[in-house]
Amino acid sequence: MMASITASSTNLPEFLRRCLLPLLLAPMLAWGAVIEVVNPQIVFGEEGYALSADFHFELRPRLEEAVARGVVLTFVIDFEMTRRRWYWFDETVAARSQTTSLSYHALTRQYRLSSGGLHQSFATLAEALAVLSRLRYWPISDDNDPPLRFGETYQAALRMRLDTSQLPRPFQISALGSRDWNLASDWKTWTVSLSPPPEAP
Repeated sequence: MMASITASSTNLPEFLRRCLLPLLLAPMLAWGAVIEVVNPQIVFGEEGYALSADFHFELRPRLEEAVARGVVLTFVIDFEMTRRRWYWFDETVAARSQTTSLSYHALTRQYRLSSGGLHQSFATLAEALAVLSRLRYWPISDDNDPPLRFGETYQAALRMRLDTSQLPRPFQISALGSRDWNLASDWKTWTVSLSPPPEAP
């Protein structure tokens, strides 16, 4: 019996670490939800159904300083839309990700947003962030996705996050568990009932 008690006492720190560590880390993980997804809407545009939304956030001083010193910040917008099925798992009808990089060029003294092959330059960081925080008429599906049917009900989800895996290695290490670098939103979910496309004149 004494041996059993001794073994249990030896394992007590490990038990406490496994049980208490998630509770201690929970407030730190909550720090990441500092981007607010506002007013997401799906409308029919020139390229079919498209998504618009706003993201409210501010860069902490440490991130501003990193950008000014030449560190590129990569932001990712993720979108998913599903159709519920009573006989099987929900069907994913659309899944998209868009990556935008924020950088500063010391020679021109301008901030730049880059997404795919598109680039925009700005005189101030505030101007660049104003554009970064607006998503307008982003096509949500293509020919490879299941067809979208107006009148049906879908579940949509949207988020924005800073992709710390794209940072230089020393900054990736600094970002681990750091509130300054943990910039993300929670998933914003809502119900969508698609309106029919407008009739051609």
